[in-house]
Parts: sequence; structure tokens; C-alpha cells
Amino acid sequence: MNSILKTSLIAFGVAAVTSTASVLAFGSKSDKGPQSPAFTETGALYTVANTPIQEPSDFVNAAESTVNGVVSIKSFATQRAGNNGYYGGGQSPFSDPFFEFFFGGNGNRRAPQQQSEPQERPMGLGSGVILNSEGYIVTNNHVIDGSDRLEVTLNDNRTFNATVIGKDPTTDLALIKIEAEGLHVIPMGDSEAVRVGEWVLAVGNPFGFTSTVTKGIVSAKARNISQRSPRPNGGNGIESYIQTDAAVNPGNSGGALVNLNGELIGINTAIYSETGNFAGYSFAIPTSIVKKVVTDLKQYGTVQRAVLGVSFNELTNDLAKEKNVTAVSAGILVREVVENSGAADAGIRENDVITEIDGAPAHSTAQLQEAIAKHRPGDKVKVTFYRDNKKQTVSVELRNQRGNTEVTRSADFNELGCAFKTVPAETLRQLRLRSGVQVTGIRDGRFKDAGIKNGFIIQDINNSRVNSRDDVERIYNAIMSDDSGYDKVMFITGCYPTGRKVYYAVDLESK
Repeated sequence: MNSILKTSLIAFGVAAVTSTASVLAFGSKSDKGPQSPAFTETGALYTVANTPIQEPSDFVNAAESTVNGVVSIKSFATQRAGNNGYYGGGQSPFSDPFFEFFFGGNGNRRAPQQQSEPQERPMGLGSGVILNSEGYIVTNNHVIDGSDRLEVTLNDNRTFNATVIGKDPTTDLALIKIEAEGLHVIPMGDSEAVRVGEWVLAVGNPFGFTSTVTKGIVSAKARNISQRSPRPNGGNGIESYIQTDAAVNPGNSGGALVNLNGELIGINTAIYSETGNFAGYSFAIPTSIVKKVVTDLKQYGTVQRAVLGVSFNELTNDLAKEKNVTAVSAGILVREVVENSGAADAGIRENDVITEIDGAPAHSTAQLQEAIAKHRPGDKVKVTFYRDNKKQTVSVELRNQRGNTEVTRSADFNELGCAFKTVPAETLRQLRLRSGVQVTGIRDGRFKDAGIKNGFIIQDINNSRVNSRDDVERIYNAIMSDDSGYDKVMFITGCYPTGRKVYYAVDLESK
């Protein structure tokens, strides 16, 4: 713990106690002066705000029009009998020192005691923002990740169980839904119109204190914070945050960052801190990304991710001298163009310096990510770049990681085409296996196509040990949600009851 306290880190805290579719909603402009912008339309996923910014002193109206639109989200996980942690496999989150650092504890971490019956335990507390009257709520993926049950509490103390509609680890966003009436909606604002120095409010549930409002200003835009410290859950995410000095603490995750009209301009997600608590800077996912992600999650169940098709470096003075770039001092230096990508077909080449996407600056990784993250495969963008110090502009049709514009399917675990059962302890002993889950009920599906037969005992998948069906599903979902561009394949090690060792590669992408 002392080593953690001494290291600067990004605090993605969730608790402190214990495309082809158009925009789906439209707002209406009001000329009656300051008022609550809590209007909506039936069937809309979110409401688009369209009102002039209020005077800087008008914090009260903004606070009153938003506190009822932010909810508390409590997540629960089921502990199983034995010492292997929780259903789904892996180590108990409660034994993780990172968990104890943010969620509290008595400093004496112990593995859960064996119990005769599974028990549900709270994992943590976060926040969420009501998008429409149908009960759709946006929050952070890390607020709900790994939970078996979600409990949503409104500001009027009504409580509902929530269903996960979809989640996107790459942007750390998730869409959930409750069945409730009389919901207060926070309309969607335009994060691209936000200016540095503008007043903003952060609304959420820090340390379990509900309906908490803090104020600050926008101190930066298009901020990438992984360059300073890695994300706790690892991986490479899309990061183009709005940076503010509004106080945000563990429990605020998934809450609202609003302007003085009470319009949502970001989802509070992270803080930069040496202690785990607010130390002056907080970061929110801009609504330019939020709108795209939640719409995709509702319509497709997964995000339709577009890519430009280049690997690159941010232009530095040293790189500019090395490549003899004199026309510009900032931009994206193309290091490699991916074959069969939109950039390749548009004629973009190695050592080109990209400076704009659709007329907006693209001088940093964060700016480029935000510009592309708003689009789906098949969309066209205008890319401005310099080649041999001469300015050029081309139209690029964006594609997905597979090099086409087809709709990405939501992961369906049932496509494996089989069931799984526990391997008897006697069988494990006879085969001298430490772990395993047995395949049964083979039918048409991925496993059958790969040659797997009934009775096969899976020991590990992609170097991860397997003990249950839940382990297989967890690994499957991780593979299908990975946006790194690598092939989606299960490399399976196991054996048959005869003791014959077999290796299989299960392709999860081909039709």
C-alpha cells in the first residue's frame, strides 16, 4: 500500500463505501430565459440540447436541473463456496490491494472464508446519467464490470435493478436500463462547443454522498492521460478527455459533467492523484464520443469502431528535423499505412503529416482519436496533411479493423455451440489435471467447426486456466471486445478422457 501511495496514478474509482443510424433525438430551442432543460421525446435514446449558455454566476439553475438526472449505481458480485473467489473464475476482487486502496478496508486482506452457500456481496458504488424517459442510463464500464447485479437508486430514493444493454471497455462507457416512470432527463450538450475556461459542474455520488455538486472550469480539452500513468485495468483505450478542476472523487465515476445550462458535456471518469482522492484535476469523456457509443450499444449491442488505418507518432522538433518537415510544427506523422485500409486507398503515405480531420485540428493522439471515434465504418472524412511540405486534402472512407464496412456483431456466447459441465474430481485425479471443464452437447457452432468433440476437457484458453463455464464465457467476451485488431481466436489446450492431449484453434470471426 505504501508503494501505491507513493506512485502517481489514475484513479478510476467506482466506490468509496463498504454507424449507419442518425442521431435518435432532437431538442427544441427555448427563448424564455433560464429554465430546466429536462425535455425529452418518446423513443429517443437521448435529448439533444440547443440553448444559449447562461451567465457564469448561474450555478443554481444548472444544479437544480441536473441532480435528479444523476443516479447512484451499486454493483454486486456473488461469492462462491470455496477459496477460488467469485463465480466467473479468477481471484476475488476484494483481495486485490488496488480494490482495498479505493474501497477501504482494515488493512488485513484475507481470502473469503469457505461458505456452504453462494453469497452476494457489494463491489462498489458509482454514478450514472439518465438519458431518456425510457430508462436508459450511461455510466462507466468500470462501474459495472464484473458485477452479477446492478442496483440503481434515483435521487427520490426509488430503487431498481438494472439490465446491461452493452458496454465498451475501449472508451470505458456502458449503457444500462431500468424500468421506471417519471424519470428526470439530462439533455445531451455539445462538448465540441465547450471552451477552455468555461464554468462546469460535476454531479455524482462521491464517497456515497448522493446528489453532490461541485464546480470548476474546463482547464484543457483532448487530454490523453495514459501517457502519464497507465489505466488500472490495463489496455489501450480511446482517450480524449475534458480536463476540469471540479472536485471528483471515487464514487463520482459515471456521473455528469454539465455546463451552466444543465446540459451534459461529459461523463466523469478519472482523476489524477497521488492519494486516490481529488488532487486538483479530473477527467470526463466528452459527449462527442458518448453520443456515438451509447447509440451503437443500443442499436447493435456493440460499438461500430472506425479506424483510419495508420500507425503514427506525434510530430516533435526532433522528428521534424529528421524528416525535414518545415511547413508545420505540430501534427500526426504517419509511420506506416495499414494495407487494405481507408488511408491506403486514399493515397496517404508514410511520412505524411496529418494536421486536420474534417477541418478540426489533429495535432495529438487524443485529437485524432476523438475525431475518428465519432464515426462508423463507411463514413467519409476529409483528411488534411502535408507531404514534402505541401498541403493536401483527401477524402477517406473509414473502415473497421477487418478492412471492410460490415456491421460488427454483438458477441454471442451461444455461437460456440455446446454446453459445459464440471469435471468429476476422480477424473481430474486420474488424468493428473489441476483444472478443467468438460464439453458436452456439441451441436453446430464454432467448437464443432474446429473439430472439438463431446467429452473434451478444456484446461486453458489463451494461456488462462479454465475451471468452469463462466471462465470460458469470460475469456470469450474478452476476446470479442478486444479492439486491438488481432484475430479473434481461442487457442485451447486440453485432453480427452482417454488422456490424449489435443490443441485446438477456434476461429471466432469467420462466417
